[in-house]
Amino acid sequence: MKDILERIEQKLEILTPDSVELIDDSEKHAGHEGAKGGGGHFQLIIVSAQFEGKSSQARHRLIHAALGDMLEREIHALSIKAYTPDEI
Repeated sequence: MKDILERIEQKLEILTPDSVELIDDSEKHAGHEGAKGGGGHFQLIIVSAQFEGKSSQARHRLIHAALGDMLEREIHALSIKAYTPDEI
């Protein structure tokens, strides 16, 4: 899973984040249908100036676009908290 965490962080670099906290919750979901296919469960807390003036939905779209095809295979579930630097 470490490789997947590193790939997620690399892909998120396009958002020039001030900080990224990524938590792997996959072991809590062992036996879950998505886990059987190899997809992990993750929590993401990200701070980026690129979220300024954007709704929560728009922020999530930016994150999903950055992660691309990882959402089809390596990531089964992703909980997102996306903030601007001023919101921290």
